[in-house]
Amino acid sequence: MVIKLKAMSIAFAAVLLLVPAMIFAGGGADDTGASATGMKADYTGNPYTEGKDLSGKKVTIFGALVDEDAARFAKAVEPFEKATGIDIVYEGSGDFETLITIRAEGGSPPDIAAFPQPGLAADLVAGGYIQDMNKWLGMDFLKKQYNDAWLDLASIGGIQAGVWYRASVKSLVWYNKPTFEQKGYKIPQTWDELLKLSDRMVADGFIPWTIGIESSGATGWVATDWLEDIMLRIHPPEVYDRWVAGELKFNSPEFRKALDYLKQIWFNDKYVLGGREGIVLTPFGDAATPITLNPPAALMHRQASFITAFMPQKGAEVGSTVGFFYLPPINAKLGKPVLGAGDIFSAMQDRPEVRAAMRFFASGISTKGWVEQGGFLSPHKDTSFEWYPTDTERGIAKILQNATTFRFDGSDLMPGAVGAGTFWSEITAYVNDEGANLDQLLNNIDKSWP
Repeated sequence: MVIKLKAMSIAFAAVLLLVPAMIFAGGGADDTGASATGMKADYTGNPYTEGKDLSGKKVTIFGALVDEDAARFAKAVEPFEKATGIDIVYEGSGDFETLITIRAEGGSPPDIAAFPQPGLAADLVAGGYIQDMNKWLGMDFLKKQYNDAWLDLASIGGIQAGVWYRASVKSLVWYNKPTFEQKGYKIPQTWDELLKLSDRMVADGFIPWTIGIESSGATGWVATDWLEDIMLRIHPPEVYDRWVAGELKFNSPEFRKALDYLKQIWFNDKYVLGGREGIVLTPFGDAATPITLNPPAALMHRQASFITAFMPQKGAEVGSTVGFFYLPPINAKLGKPVLGAGDIFSAMQDRPEVRAAMRFFASGISTKGWVEQGGFLSPHKDTSFEWYPTDTERGIAKILQNATTFRFDGSDLMPGAVGAGTFWSEITAYVNDEGANLDQLLNNIDKSWP
């Protein structure tokens, strides 16, 4: 596999969904790596090529996976390359969200685009650039691979716009376990308890939080994740749905209330490592490192399940140094909502080798090589729990199962001009300058809605 990287960061992140409780259902694959489709881990007989000799062919993939993620993805596709003779050429860029549209409209799209935002994929579906997986793979096959919620999410503009490859749970707070144990800090069960814990940490001489939103062309997406989690904790899910659909304005009392909660932590320089300046300048992939140090430079970090891949332990069992807890609710009447996201692979060219690759990515076995390395959650039904190397990943899956409400990352569902554009940039401007005209910034987002 050939990998080309163009930047040092990723963005992680058009249909709303309610994920069933058992989205990571075990038992679809046994310990030998046999999938629910009858395909074996050694891929004997090139099962993805439908009898065609495709050796020597090349499939290009362009996405937002870079650095450690790109290396782990390369490991995961090696068995497919060996079995089929097809060369997967991956290119990753922190500016993927901008470049994919330019390439598509310029007549040079990749064979497959790895979208961290289905909302961005929807823009290209509307332009006729995306192939229909229902026609390629058939719904019978797809229903064996995914829960209906994931298939509903991939149903964009009247087609199955791709196959889901990676999932993440975002409503997590990672923390330095030795300090929590030494100081007797208890896991907060409410937002108020979280703030009181932060105050106690300051009194004890610690910095409670480490936050970083720098991500090259995608700078600001971390802030949108926080705000989406808060929206789910202060308003019923129907309000969140209206907001994501553009029916509820950014410049509304509902969203402004979410900003007020964000400011309680982000704009308190005693709480945050480096203060607001540090938030804007710190790359998101580096922001978790302070909680892993001895002694720690900060004690807590809110980030999605994938962040273990960026920790010094490289996704190994972090349990001895780093623990995690569910970002606590604000309004107890709303239960325990969970925010999540995922990467959808969409085909933009139609050739036999591209179809073979897409059938592979629609199968849980395509994720085995990455699942085993850690820092990865698979959305496939035929992914075995036994593949996960740590209790951490299995524990995160349980948080998802226990969610009273699950919603997909809001900015990922919004049109690309908003979710991968003004929402990022205007909130970054607000964090960078508390004195900025908030009315103007929020109106800028609202005006950008197609």
